[in-house]
Amino acid sequence: MQPRIPRQSAHEPDSRPRVHPDDDVRLSAELAAVVSGARRRAVRDGDRQIDTAHLLHSLLESDPEVRSVFDGEPRLARLMGYLVQRSIGYGLRWQGSVEDSGAVPVVSGVEGYSPLAGAALEDACARAGRRGGPVLGIDLLVAILVDPEARAVEVLDRAGIDANLVFVRADSRFRPAV
Repeated sequence: MQPRIPRQSAHEPDSRPRVHPDDDVRLSAELAAVVSGARRRAVRDGDRQIDTAHLLHSLLESDPEVRSVFDGEPRLARLMGYLVQRSIGYGLRWQGSVEDSGAVPVVSGVEGYSPLAGAALEDACARAGRRGGPVLGIDLLVAILVDPEARAVEVLDRAGIDANLVFVRADSRFRPAV
């Protein structure tokens, strides 16, 4: 069975930056597991690409630091409900479409990801580089919330959670040194 989300063969030469959970040394084992979880969700949901909502769902399920940003949020259960029901109702309108607001530069070397999710992964890596540490889930959370048209932001808004407040909370807690 062919995977629905394309991967580049190891035999194809390509000097473009690529972010894949199994070969990107910038990602910690924990974050690689988050990205793998997002990839499984995309395949299960019938989506061609991993998008920011897949990444948010995976981060919330597996990263305690990311979950801590939502501590005390009474609508967290509602958010998780929206993310879980994506493949059976909410989010079906996204199937077959590409998540791209045009507001962020497209990272063409990130195969299998929506333009926004690919840019968020690259942004998370750059953020960690500025901090001088490994890429953390919190880096990715901040990066996926940058674009107000990201699906992750839409899901947060739908659940009644202020995406800007989550962004500020996460960014201020783990701001890289400049």
